Amino acid sequence: MVLEEQTLRYYLKAFNIAIILILIISSFYIFNILNKNIILKNNPLKINKGQSLENIIKDNIINFSYLDIELLKILMKINNLIDNNFIHYGEFNIHNDSSIIDLINIISQPSNIINKITIVEGWSQKELNLELAKHFQDYRTIPYEDIIADTYYFNKNMDFNLFLKKLKESKKDYFNNYINYEISNQYTLNEIMIIGSLLEKEGLDYLDKKIISSVIFNRLNKNMKLQIDASVLYAITNGAYNLNRNLLLSDLKIDHPFNTYKYFGLPPRPISYVGKKTLDIIFENYKTEFLFYFFDNSLNRHVFSITYAQHIKKLNEYRKK
Repeated sequence: MVLEEQTLRYYLKAFNIAIILILIISSFYIFNILNKNIILKNNPLKINKGQSLENIIKDNIINFSYLDIELLKILMKINNLIDNNFIHYGEFNIHNDSSIIDLINIISQPSNIINKITIVEGWSQKELNLELAKHFQDYRTIPYEDIIADTYYFNKNMDFNLFLKKLKESKKDYFNNYINYEISNQYTLNEIMIIGSLLEKEGLDYLDKKIISSVIFNRLNKNMKLQIDASVLYAITNGAYNLNRNLLLSDLKIDHPFNTYKYFGLPPRPISYVGKKTLDIIFENYKTEFLFYFFDNSLNRHVFSITYAQHIKKLNEYRKK
C-alpha cells in the first residue's frame, strides 16, 4: 500500500508539473502571438460584411499559421463575451508595427479611416445626392429642413442612418443656442429654415443677405407678398434651378404654392440647404426700412428701396441703361 501511495503521489506530482509546464508554454505562446508584429498583404485592411475572422486573416495577413488563427478565434470569442465587441466591416488603416492586440482593438471599432462631406449652402437635393452617392450605397434624399449645410466628418463605411442622425443632432445643437432669441419667439424652426433657404438663393454675400433678410421680415410684418424670384425659379424647375433663361412675367403668375408673387407668406418648405452663417444672419435680426429690391446687372449687386415709388424710379433708370 505504501509503495502504491508513493507511486500515485509521484504521478500526481509529475502530472501537476506537466500541467504547469503546459500553462507556461501556452502563456508564452499566446503572449508572443498577441504581441508579434503582423505583416499585411494590403493596407488599408478591408473587411467585407459577414466575413469570418479566419478569412479576414487569410486575405490580409501573411505571417499567421493555422494554429495562430485558431487561437485568435478563441480570443475574439472571449473578447465578445467580456466586452460585447464584434468585428466591424469596412476599411481600416493598420500601422506596419501593429500587433495582433492592436488589430483586434482596431477592427472591433468602426473604421478608423475618416471621410468628410461638405454640404454647400444653397445646394439642391440633387447636388447633395451626387455627393452622398460617393460614400453611401443606401443613401436617401434628405429634406432641406432636416439638416444644416456644413462640413461633416465620419468613419468610412459608416451606416447612412447613423450619419443622418449625426447631422440632425448637429442641427438640434445649433438651434439650442438660439432658444431665447427674438426670432425664435416670432417664427417656428421650420419657418427660419425657409427664410434661410431664400437668403441662400437670393443673397450674393454676407451684407447682401443681411439686407435681404431685413426686407423679408419687413414684408412679412406688413403682410406683403415676398415676391422672391428664387422661389418662383424653384417652382417652375421643380427645385433643379436649370431654367437657362431669364424669368418672364408669365412665370410670376403660375399657380404654385412656392410662387411668392401669387401667395402671401413663406413658401411651404425650404428651397435649398441652409448654412450656419446664413442662419446667424437671421438671428442677428438686422434692421432696415427697405421693402423693395432688384438685381442690377451693370453693378452686379442688388439695389434696395424703402418705398415703391423709389423702387420704380431706380428700376426705370436701370432699364434705360
